Amino acid sequence: MSVIGKLASSVGRKDEEPNVALAQAIADEGDSDAVQELVDHLRSKNKDIRSDCIKVLYEIGAIEPKLISGHLSAFALLLDDKNNRLVWGAMTAIDAIALTLPDDVYVLLPDIMAAADRGSIIAKDHAVAILIKLCSFDAYVERAFELLLGQLNVCPTNQLPTYAENALPLIHAGNKDAFSEALLGRLIEIEKDSKRKRVEKVIHKAGKR
Repeated sequence: MSVIGKLASSVGRKDEEPNVALAQAIADEGDSDAVQELVDHLRSKNKDIRSDCIKVLYEIGAIEPKLISGHLSAFALLLDDKNNRLVWGAMTAIDAIALTLPDDVYVLLPDIMAAADRGSIIAKDHAVAILIKLCSFDAYVERAFELLLGQLNVCPTNQLPTYAENALPLIHAGNKDAFSEALLGRLIEIEKDSKRKRVEKVIHKAGKR
């Protein structure tokens, strides 16, 4: 059976379980042909097929990033798609391979950040995750950290604690002041006490770096 015939929408399912199971099977088998078939159908006229394909692809990426890394350009083409599901799905896939192809992902940063700015919370989450990953590379840390600070300055306050916590391992004596300043400037905006305390805890830990 074609891999497309195993997608959730193809078997009449409304949940994602068939897609997750399919991704696991493809990853376990290292089935590059199945990956190619999924990529080929990202431009299908059937909206459900497209959504299922990107779901399976980024689930594969979470398990075996290298299996989808050769299709970065296909994911990049979806960043300005009118279907928001495909945009954040593509961002999720790019996030999965950011450590595998840092050079190529770095080149895509303008498109990634533009998609994050106009996209959903999930798109923003993965854009920030991509920036954090790129900060682990000396060649990209300066620009990636600058963009990360920008996101900390403007992101929804509900996301701020998580972004700050995830970025904390990057913080050292040379960048802790800029990081802490960005977070301190947002504290007054955070209405929920528990979230404010999480950010304050990050600021405290950063100060000790």
